[in-house]
Amino acid sequence: MALELADVTLDVLGFHCPVPVHETKRILATMSPGEIVLVMADDPETKMDIPALLNRSGDSLLGVEEEAGEYHYRIRKEANE
Repeated sequence: MALELADVTLDVLGFHCPVPVHETKRILATMSPGEIVLVMADDPETKMDIPALLNRSGDSLLGVEEEAGEYHYRIRKEANE
């Protein structure tokens, strides 16, 4: 499966809760519907926190890749309600 290119990259490597989720929420608020953000994090808590954020925001998690302790989340901004 070919992954879509990201419109925005958010690097929160080295930061721990609540920074990755707070910054993801902040960047999503600046994006247009249909745009994709790549969030790069190494806090294992993001495996629960990012999906919980998206459940509340209505944005879509397109995929997660995990390699060497890094998590790469591809998130599509959906239409604002």
